[in-house]
Amino acid sequence: MAADGETTLDAVLDGRLTLRQPKRGHRVGHDAILLAAATEAKPGELAVELGAGVGAAGLALARRVAGLKVTLVELDAVLAALAQDNAARNELAGRVQVAVLDVAAPDAEFANAGIGPGSAACVLMNPPFNDPARQNVSPDPQRRFAHAGPADTLSRWMGRAASLLASSGTLTLIWRADGLDGVLAVARAGFGGVAVLPIYPRPDAAAIRILVRAIKGSRAPLAVMPGLTLNDSRGRPTGEAEAILRGGALLRWRPD
Repeated sequence: MAADGETTLDAVLDGRLTLRQPKRGHRVGHDAILLAAATEAKPGELAVELGAGVGAAGLALARRVAGLKVTLVELDAVLAALAQDNAARNELAGRVQVAVLDVAAPDAEFANAGIGPGSAACVLMNPPFNDPARQNVSPDPQRRFAHAGPADTLSRWMGRAASLLASSGTLTLIWRADGLDGVLAVARAGFGGVAVLPIYPRPDAAAIRILVRAIKGSRAPLAVMPGLTLNDSRGRPTGEAEAILRGGALLRWRPD
């Protein structure tokens, strides 16, 4: 695990979760908390987070849903060790395990980690969404690894999610808003009931992120949901965003 001098200890969700993370490279931000808030899960189910990093999204989900079992899948052994430490730090180690695995690893390696085909009720993920062949990437190797991947990244990650999910299981992911067409194209293989929820930085701006929910084996049509606006016209956080990012509220996919 990284030495304490190379990490910081940070509170998220208004102190409901405390995370040790590297000082440099990819840092926990809104995307992880939004992803956790958008993932619907029930006590007793198994949720798998792919590319978990230090565990922010999976641990936030475990904190919100009592009795939920979570497996954090992370390739980087240093980040995986931090994720394990964070699970213990937040008294979630009894329900959260960490598997050091590449998303592209053989099925047998996932099965050996207790997450074989069809074992998960839900999968959540924030894949690297910048294509280094098309977009500028960070010179920092950790940030580059977290944010940039080859053109087939989405298809590989969604294929792994489809393998892990039980019938009618749910995939939740966060992605670039301008990459929606790619998400829909990949989702056609094995998923349906796709719902898209745009994330806007302010009322007069285009969406910067999309949250996508897809159901394994469903034939339901595409649905575009009302979006979430993070800040009002004065740049202040909206009440809905504050309830999610600080209060730990569920991001609802349908009106009450």
